[in-house]
Amino acid sequence: MPQPLVSVLMTAYNREKYIAEAIESVLHSTYKNWELIIVDDRSSDHTVEIARSYERLDSRIRVYVNEKNLGDYQNRNQAARYARGKYLKYVDADDMVYPFGLEQLVYYMEQFPEAGYGLCSLPQDQQRIYPFALTPEQAYRRHYIEDRWIFHKAPLSAIIRTDAFWDVGGFSGDLYYGDMEMWMRLSQKYPVVLMPHGIVWYRIHGDQQNMQNKTRPEVPFSYFVVEHRLLSSKDCPLKGGEKQMAIRKVLRRQARNILFYARKGRLAIAHKLLKMSDLDIFSLWKYALGPLPKVHITDIQ
Repeated sequence: MPQPLVSVLMTAYNREKYIAEAIESVLHSTYKNWELIIVDDRSSDHTVEIARSYERLDSRIRVYVNEKNLGDYQNRNQAARYARGKYLKYVDADDMVYPFGLEQLVYYMEQFPEAGYGLCSLPQDQQRIYPFALTPEQAYRRHYIEDRWIFHKAPLSAIIRTDAFWDVGGFSGDLYYGDMEMWMRLSQKYPVVLMPHGIVWYRIHGDQQNMQNKTRPEVPFSYFVVEHRLLSSKDCPLKGGEKQMAIRKVLRRQARNILFYARKGRLAIAHKLLKMSDLDIFSLWKYALGPLPKVHITDIQ
């Protein structure tokens, strides 16, 4: 059978120090049926020149430059618009994929044709070996009831079926939490394939946006807000007591985060988070201190 085409999507902004290594990692793939789409978001350094030098060497590489700066998640959508493959694989311009990475990702996904996406770089599962697929209900239960988180992975750790990506409308474009929101929306409609470590390599450096956001309390708090919105929606695959337990967990995180800053005397931050939250001043203590609802053991097996 012919190998399905994988569209490797590399969004870039001022990544001249790293982009050559990222491109080389794709070129060295054991899997050969790929296209590499590089979309520059108006870099002011030599990122585009470096990318174009590789474009001249390999016809599978295409380089685009946006007319204006779109920002992270809108640029990810822009890159996906150029894709022709069955699968989308994001490899940021400062990250890398192992030589056998694309081959593994496709091999795992092709075993579960009903799945909309896959997530790798996950801790070992103690009951069964990877890969295995989870239905929407199983995925939400694993993350919110069993506290074995899967929705926290970055786009580098995902492979997405292109038709499923557009079926849910692509990334929302919301800064900070766009990846987690994408996995939650995909898992409302499609099974997800879970995969092991050792497929991709994530670089940590001071120029990353997420490193710069660590000092901004509203950034991690925004995750709690979008989680509550999606858990409360009619499309949430959890029902009954499980759904209420998941919602209560998220509201508890909101409440405890707000009270953490209040107790530290950082009242302006606490007030800002309260305005962002789904709580009022009267429910703050209730969710911070109250017990979680009980769920019968048969509901989570």
